[in-house]
Amino acid sequence: MGGNSAEREISLKSGQAILNALLRQGVDALGIDTAHDVVTQLTKTQFDRVFIALHGRGGEDGTIQGLLEHLGLAYTGSGVLGSALAMDKYRTKLVWQGLGLPTPAFVPLQADSDLNQVVEQVGLPLMVKPVLEGSSVGITKVTTVNELAQAVEIALQFDCLVIAERFFSGIEYTAAILQDTVFPLIRLETPREFYDYTAKYSDNNTSYICPCGLAAEQEQALQTLAKQAFFSIGASGWGRVDFIVDSAGQAWLLEVNTIPGMTEDHSLVPKAAKVAGINFDQLVLRILDSNQVF
Repeated sequence: MGGNSAEREISLKSGQAILNALLRQGVDALGIDTAHDVVTQLTKTQFDRVFIALHGRGGEDGTIQGLLEHLGLAYTGSGVLGSALAMDKYRTKLVWQGLGLPTPAFVPLQADSDLNQVVEQVGLPLMVKPVLEGSSVGITKVTTVNELAQAVEIALQFDCLVIAERFFSGIEYTAAILQDTVFPLIRLETPREFYDYTAKYSDNNTSYICPCGLAAEQEQALQTLAKQAFFSIGASGWGRVDFIVDSAGQAWLLEVNTIPGMTEDHSLVPKAAKVAGINFDQLVLRILDSNQVF
């Protein structure tokens, strides 16, 4: 847990919640903050497996997964390829686009991009996103071409590729996945402009509706789409797929999280699991049992 990404603080909260759940159930577990000499910490003790609760770069992008494979340590969640692809929103969308899966129009951006041409290609409103960040870090909603330059400047601060993505107004949903099971969908509602970092982690006005209120047939179709999106990029074990359904009923895939938040108060996977009859401690053990083996 922890690490050095922009999501460090959320990772520490997730990691502590997971560690507490493991200890409550008699698992001999130890918390490791990967910000400090991770190789020494992993090799000085003989571990059976690793529960990865890292969010963002350095932990969710395939790098720690590659290290663990090199050390011969089993770990939870997606492997190197699935982790790396899911972390990169641009290349995830390229895969979906190639497979004909619905995802909003998008273009890569540079500091010198022709912003009028970007608007012409993608349309307004749009979202500007750094492709290697999670938790909505560095994301800006743009409603006029005059706002675009500043949004690009903000996103470029995160030292990675930036994309502009068409924004669809509608209802946002998330699908939590554990192995081959998709939990009941959660409908997200926020009074903010979009489901941003504040809405996710600190705004008590954010609502999480589960069951989501859709007809069973429609929910099942969306669960099937989420599963297809998840496995198409090589993700495995557990994770979350986020998407939005517009006013015409069309679903648009947004992103895959291979190591979603696991705080007990705001995190979505535990909320969906609870509706499926699985409490937090049970969920942690099930994820631990779905590890990558080497």
